[in-house]
Amino acid sequence: MPVRLNITIDEDVHERLKRELPAKGISRFINDAVRARLRPSREILDEAYQTASRESWRRSEARDWESTDTEGWPE
Repeated sequence: MPVRLNITIDEDVHERLKRELPAKGISRFINDAVRARLRPSREILDEAYQTASRESWRRSEARDWESTDTEGWPE
């Protein structure tokens, strides 16, 4: 659910936003830019790791590299 927010930005940035984006696109642009700069949430990371662990090609790839993980290291 969108939340209304009052922010302050430099005047030159505001002018560029108005010049380069459609009138109704500034909020979406700022939202997307901020989201891109934030770290992913723990829930999103957990979901991505679980999804990746179910991909069979990743397990196969991991098996191919198992011997190199500790090869040459003292036990």
